[in-house]
Amino acid sequence: MVRSVKKSRGLGRGLSALMSDVTQEDAQSIAPRRPDLLVPVERVRPNPDQPRRTFAQEALNELAASISEKGIIQPLIVRLAPGDPNMYEIVAGERRWRAAQMAKLHEIPVLLRDYDDTEVLEVGIIENIQRADLNPIDEAAGYRQLMDRFGHTQDQLASALGKSRPHIANLLRLLGLPDEVQQYLVTGALTTGHARALIGNDRAVTLAREAIQRKLSVREVEALVKKGPTLKRRPMPGAPVAKDPDTVQIENELTATLHMKVTIDHKTGDEGGKMTIGYKSLDQLDDLLRALAGN
Repeated sequence: MVRSVKKSRGLGRGLSALMSDVTQEDAQSIAPRRPDLLVPVERVRPNPDQPRRTFAQEALNELAASISEKGIIQPLIVRLAPGDPNMYEIVAGERRWRAAQMAKLHEIPVLLRDYDDTEVLEVGIIENIQRADLNPIDEAAGYRQLMDRFGHTQDQLASALGKSRPHIANLLRLLGLPDEVQQYLVTGALTTGHARALIGNDRAVTLAREAIQRKLSVREVEALVKKGPTLKRRPMPGAPVAKDPDTVQIENELTATLHMKVTIDHKTGDEGGKMTIGYKSLDQLDDLLRALAGN
């Protein structure tokens, strides 16, 4: 007879309750949990909405070899399959299910839970976060999903997942990096330390490429960020160019003498230039013409 399990509700408490069911799939050395029941492997099917889509074949082979020798120590978490009470749907443990088939097991141990679709997705995300081989971007994306989709706070995640709040906060900041830099983190070309030094820097992609090419340490990347760009940027077309102090002084003297606004455009290194005199009325124009005529 199937033992019923009461569902936990509520944000912080509910997350902790879900977390208590999730163990690392390859933790075959941990003391085994007593399963609710044994079910034929063919009556178990994967969850079509499982967040994890890829399973490394080498790791599956190793897990299958361990299962052949020791069996499945940690039961899979399942629920009754929607629309088919004769089938069970995997909530957590698809790797163990795949490896069990490779090991030619006929029955597998399961923990039966009465999870709804939302809780199934939540457990799937939690399970992925617990993976030992998870890269920092995927881990951060998991935290972001738990916060955005289910309303959990950083404090609740830290408490339920056994992580520090600064750890979660720092990983979430990585999601603000350009996509190219995030990809370097996914592939392992950059470490989390390198990436943290580039957060908020408008030259993040350039510095990341330089760090990889020159095999810079985290400290060297931090020094590059503090140093800033070494080359002056070219001014945009039409942008005002700062005048030298001598030109500004001459402009001020002529303006005071003529009582009209005088502007001088003189490019450094050139002999010639342009002087513009602005007048506010025809009377001012007449005064200027008399002054130029020497009257």
